[in-house]
Amino acid sequence: MRKKMAMLLAMVTLVTTAGCGGSGEGGNSSAKTDNGNEGTNGAVEIEFWYGLGGILGETMEETIAEFNASQDEVVVKGVVQSSYDETSKMLQAAVASGEVPACYLGTHQTATTFAEKGVVEYLDDYIAADPDFDKDDIIDAFLDYCRDDEGHVYSLPAWGTTQVVYYRKDMFEEVGLDPDEVFATWQNVADAARKLQEHYSDVDDFFGFEPMSGMDCLMDMAYSNGASIVSEDGKTVTFNSDKFVEALETARQWINEEKIMGIHFGGDGWEYWYKTIDDVMQGRAGGYVGSSGDQGDLDFDIIAAHVQPGFNDHEPNPYVDPIAMAIVKKAPEEEKQAAFKWLTYLNKVGTKEFSMKTGYVPVRSSVKEDEEYKAYLEENPQALIPIEQAEIGRKKWVDPTGKVEQALSDACDLIEIENVPAKEALDEAAEIAQQALDEYWAAQ
Repeated sequence: MRKKMAMLLAMVTLVTTAGCGGSGEGGNSSAKTDNGNEGTNGAVEIEFWYGLGGILGETMEETIAEFNASQDEVVVKGVVQSSYDETSKMLQAAVASGEVPACYLGTHQTATTFAEKGVVEYLDDYIAADPDFDKDDIIDAFLDYCRDDEGHVYSLPAWGTTQVVYYRKDMFEEVGLDPDEVFATWQNVADAARKLQEHYSDVDDFFGFEPMSGMDCLMDMAYSNGASIVSEDGKTVTFNSDKFVEALETARQWINEEKIMGIHFGGDGWEYWYKTIDDVMQGRAGGYVGSSGDQGDLDFDIIAAHVQPGFNDHEPNPYVDPIAMAIVKKAPEEEKQAAFKWLTYLNKVGTKEFSMKTGYVPVRSSVKEDEEYKAYLEENPQALIPIEQAEIGRKKWVDPTGKVEQALSDACDLIEIENVPAKEALDEAAEIAQQALDEYWAAQ
């Protein structure tokens, strides 16, 4: 077992170094990948920016190469950033300078913000001109994130994501834990973490469980306690309500006082994420909450997946959303036409490939009827968990101000990292967020 874990450590460390490394201060975090012919035979060459690491990054390189080899009209040059956030920042700088890529991959929140600012191209005319596109095949739950209130499409979903639970099967068996019982509630997870921590007390830096640091995991916990970020009409901040505070204060106590749960934070790009995965893979934690897209980096001989728990007696209420891709409006017209062909390929063909290689949820209904995909699900039952969770998940609230979520994210860092009581951190953040919301609605 120890030899196997050492080999896994070496493999994951290699993935982390290759996938997450942006350079430090003063360096350049972008890197081009050579994924095909250099614009031969009059093909239009375009840049595609994305921030993926590990198996995700490798799969994207393979998909770009396959697309380039499949036709002779477009050559995609992948430009790798350290993360989705880095891609967004670099794109904003590029728009200001006028030297833009044809298209990029990022969060749906970024695409929505860029659409409101006129940075990305609306795609309705491109879709209408392509008789083979079949917009109805895209699952509405994902496409809804990519269009405005009038139904106009400004981005395309590449794959769907949700955060699920991963746990060590061998550890649970050794301690006598029933996964279905453990992951029924967050309180049960805490009880299991205590038992694991006691049983593996001889393992250095061991934690019974590791919720992924940052806002998303804490939001899922709060929503599964019946809380919300804002009121139904979107005008009042509610993330300092009793139910919200209860969930985050409990998480703070588990992490900072009882220390049965641990988190990683900081570093370049996805560094904190892969450190969390490392802990579970190497036997320093009993489980963690991570992306459905982590599955390509995990060894399911020792790890299993499970739907998220609820808080207290509430049902789980995890978010489900897509990673989106868009065309940059300032790009030359021929590059935008070429970019649409590439993004269409990624939306149709790529969504299946990423699902099978990484665990993400396909965004097209037809994929579920694909024989290769059916066979994949039979051989990889863990891939069914994100699909099952997507059916019960909620749509993420999209911040129209850009300041509400930032205030909440800062509060989450204070709670998790600085051990600030949840009520104090959330009340202070709510004042900032409410002012931003008031200013937004006053301007409407």
